[in-house]
Amino acid sequence: DKGGGCDYNYSCSYTDSISWSSPTTPLPMIRSPRAAFDLLFGAGGTEEERALRRRTHSSILDWVAREVAYLKREVGALDRQRIDRYLDSVREIERRIQLIEARNSSGEPRELPGAPPGVPDSFSEHMQLMFDLQVLAFETDITRVTSFKTGRDASNRPFPESGSDRGFHPASHHGGKEENILEFNKICQFRVGQLAYFIERLKATADEEGSLLDNTVVLWGSPMGDANLHNHRRCPLVLLGGGNDVFETGVHYKAPDGTPMANVFLSLLHGLGHDDMRSFGDSTGEFLL
Repeated sequence: DKGGGCDYNYSCSYTDSISWSSPTTPLPMIRSPRAAFDLLFGAGGTEEERALRRRTHSSILDWVAREVAYLKREVGALDRQRIDRYLDSVREIERRIQLIEARNSSGEPRELPGAPPGVPDSFSEHMQLMFDLQVLAFETDITRVTSFKTGRDASNRPFPESGSDRGFHPASHHGGKEENILEFNKICQFRVGQLAYFIERLKATADEEGSLLDNTVVLWGSPMGDANLHNHRRCPLVLLGGGNDVFETGVHYKAPDGTPMANVFLSLLHGLGHDDMRSFGDSTGEFLL
C-alpha cells in the first residue's frame, strides 16, 4: 500500500521515490539498466516497439549507422575521435546489458528470483552499470541532473558481497548490541562504498575544463540518523565534487539540532545559480556550505 502511512505518518511513496513531478506526484525509480539505457540513448516508441527493434538489430547503433557515417565525413579528425569514443562507450554498456539479459534468461538459478531479466543479481554490478549510464549521460550532456536511490527503504534484501547474510532492514534494528551493530556496519560500508566507483569514473572522464568531477556536485545522504529507532534526526550528508569551485571541500559541518535537511538543498541551489529560490521544501533558511 503506497498510499498509506508507513512510518511516522509518512506516505509509503517515500520508500520508493526521492524525485517528484509535483507536491503529490512521485516519480518511480527505474531499476532496469535496459530501461534507463533506452530512455537515454534509444529511440522512442513503446516498450514493444523497442523490443522489436532489438530483435532486428544487434545494437542500438545499427539504427543510426548511416547517419553516423555521414556525420563523420562532415567533421574534423578530433571530432571524429570524440564520436568514436562516444559510440564505443554506448556499445560497451549495451554489451554488458545484453550479457546480463542472456545470463538471466538462461535458466540457471538466480540469487534474486523475482528480479526481471536485465537486472543483475550482484548489487555492485547493478550499481556500477547504473553509475556508468549516468556518467555517459553527463559526458554527452544528455542530462545535467540525476537522482539516484540505491534501494527501496525498509528493504529486506541481503547483501552477501558485504560479508553479511542478514537482510538490510532486519539488520538495521540492532537493538544497541555491539555484535549486531558491527554486522549492520558491514552492510552500510559496502553500500556506501559503491559511491567510490562513481566518483572515480567522474574523475577519470575529461570535461571541457578539468574532469567531470571538477564540474559536478554529488550530494549523497541517508534518510535515517538512527535506523534502529527509525530516527529521522541528524541525518548524514556528504557533498562531493568540484562544482566549478562553488563550494569548499574537505570540511565537516555539524548542524544545530532541528536544522532541516532542506536548508542544505537551498544553499546548494543558490550555489548553482538559482538565486531566485526563496525556499525549498521545509527549509527555514540557508545552511553555510
